[in-house]
Parts: sequence; C-alpha cells; structure tokens
Amino acid sequence: MRERSLIRGMCERGAKPARCDAAPQTANLELYPSDTYNRRVFEFLLAFAASAIVALLLIRSAHLHGQHSGDHDFDKPQGFHAMPVPRIGGLAVLVGVSIAPLPVAWQLGTDAAQVVLVLLGCSMAAFLAGFIQDFTEAIAPKGRLLATGVSAAAAFYWLDAGIVHTGIPGLDWLVGTAVGSLMVTLLAVAGIANAVNIIDGLNGLAAMCVMLILGAFVYVAYQVGDALLGSIALATIGSVLGLFLWNYPKGLIFLGDGGAYLLGFLMSELFILLLKRHPGEVSPLFPLLACIYPIFETLFSIYRRWVLRSTLPSTPDGIHLHSLVFRRVMRWVVGDDSVEGRIRRNSMASPYLWLLCFSSVVPAVLFWDNTPLLAVALLAFVASYVSWYWRIVRFKSPRWMVPRSRRPRR
Repeated sequence: MRERSLIRGMCERGAKPARCDAAPQTANLELYPSDTYNRRVFEFLLAFAASAIVALLLIRSAHLHGQHSGDHDFDKPQGFHAMPVPRIGGLAVLVGVSIAPLPVAWQLGTDAAQVVLVLLGCSMAAFLAGFIQDFTEAIAPKGRLLATGVSAAAAFYWLDAGIVHTGIPGLDWLVGTAVGSLMVTLLAVAGIANAVNIIDGLNGLAAMCVMLILGAFVYVAYQVGDALLGSIALATIGSVLGLFLWNYPKGLIFLGDGGAYLLGFLMSELFILLLKRHPGEVSPLFPLLACIYPIFETLFSIYRRWVLRSTLPSTPDGIHLHSLVFRRVMRWVVGDDSVEGRIRRNSMASPYLWLLCFSSVVPAVLFWDNTPLLAVALLAFVASYVSWYWRIVRFKSPRWMVPRSRRPRR
C-alpha cells in the first residue's frame, strides 16, 4: 500500500523533529540549534512585519477595492461597526503565515518544509471560500463549511491529520475506525473554523483569542520538543498580531470570513497533529479546553436558535455573548450612538471576552497532560459561561463589569 502520510514518512526517515512513536522514550534528539532563540524571534518578527505591511496596504488602497471588499451593511444583527471597513484582513494573515515558517522548516529538513507547504496548500479551500464570500457575499455558510471539510480531508490524506483519541468514552470507539476518524475530524475542523468566524464580531476579539489559544499551543509544543509545529504556530501568532495592530481598537480592517476560516483550520489542524505526533504525552482534552470559548459559543448558539427559538442554527442573530456585552453592558459606559461612541463601545467590549478566553487557556497550559483536571476545568468554564450569559441577558450584569461611576441606578 502506498504511504500517504508525510508525517509518518518523516518518522521513518528519522527527520521528525520529536520522538517518533516507535522510537524508545530515551531517544530524545537534539531539536534546536544553539541560535534557536534568535530564529524564533526572527520568525515571529518576519510574520508580524509581513502581515502588518500587507494589512496597511489593504487599508490605504481601500478606495480601489472598498466597493467590493468593504462591509457596508450596518443593520445586520451581528454587526457593530459604524462605517465601511475592508474585511479582507485574512489576506494579510495568509501572507505572514506563508512566509515566516519556511526558514525554520528548511533548517529542520526538506521533509519539515514539505509539511508546511502541504498544510498551507490544504488550507486554501477553506481560505478561498471565506475570501470569496468577503468580496461577493455569495457563498452560504454551508458552502464555507463544505470547503473547510475539503481542506480537512486533504490534510487527513496528505498529513495523516486525523483524530484517533478523544478521551471521551464512546467517541474513542468511533475514531478507532478509519471512517469514524475521518468523520469526526471533518466535523471538528469545520466546527472550529466556523466557531472562530462566529466570535469575530468585535474589534480584536477573534484575533486576540486565536493568539491566546496558539500561545498555549506553542508552550506545549516546545514542552514536548516539537519545533516544527511550534514554529508554524509562532508564525501564525505573529501574522495575527500584524493584523491586530490595525484591527484594534479602531477597526481599520476586519479579519473577514477568509481570515477566520483560515485561522480556524490552521489552529485545529495544529492541535490534531500535536496529538497525533505525541500520543500519551499530551492529553486529548488539552485542545478542547484551550479552544472551549469559541467552541461553546457555537454550541450554545445552536441550542438557543434550534431549541429555544425553533429557528435554523445558521440564522444570524444579535444575542451572542459578545453582542450582549456590547449592547447591554457597554451602553452604560459609552451612552452616545455616534460613530466615535460605537467604535469606543466596540473596543471596550472585547477585553471582557479576552478575559473569558484567558480563563480557559490558563488551566489548559497548567494541566496540559492531566486529563482529569482538564475535565474539571471544562465543566467550570461551561458553568461560568452559562451563568454569565443568563445574567447579562436578564439585565443583571455582574457589577464588576460596569464602572462604578456608570452603573445604572436601581
């Protein structure tokens, strides 16, 4: 049978930058050169500079493409901007994440460089579906999810990036088969990509959450000695930060569907590859806890729409948690509805959600190899999210969320 996995091939040829599954536990290879710190800094800065420059060029040239790339719909329920803004920031992220990891990958070997190139190639279907949507508004959510599934299937075939262990009883039996592993992998990758798109509703919200999640990933990747995956994640963080520079707090450019689906795909594939390359070292619940905010936001939204409101899960609405923070908490801080006031409310709402994301990332980093503690942290997050949501939706926001001088009189 023809070998189809580049990852597996790297292991067989001794080029994998971490312990191979079949290698003795004592066989810890020398993974980094002496100048590894400088290489990491260079990679990060290269990604940041490339993304920031491309984003600036897109902003400055908005008069040329803004008629098609700008978000002119101010009345949609999930929109919070007050003036036309280019929503093609995903292009800047793609440029940064495509350029930066290649020097490190080539230093690790041609096989590592192939993994980077194949991963980026697999991501194109997800990115292009979102990017075309940003320009044309012609691709329905089902079409974008299907394209992301195509990307996930390509990575499953070429990189052997499949979920084979979940730590969840019953589901492990399903992913133990090739068909079950493929189905769960497609659902997980498409779901996470869509989840990143859902939380991309406020200036800097999705970008910061992705950076926090990938920051946790980089820490664990280097803990288990995976220089390749760590370098890809580090480059992605630098690329997102380059866009974040222009996206927050003024919202001069948006991540867009292309950027959201690209980041969601890369993030989910990196976690899948980390678990596949280091079985038994990293808990399968580590990715779930690290990504639980966008994931649970999506699941809770489906529950609200389908069960509580008897509408289609894809029906847009304006009562996501970040929407409620913007409309029902920030109105006490910035009461006017001018353009400047709406931008200020938008930027001031995001840190509340960053804190929520951070609350799951911290225990994920602390207990990345301890499944029972990760499970407890997952339950704690779900309880906190639901409690927080229902208090805000009933106009009983926690008092710490509203500055003392701005609290409404009761």
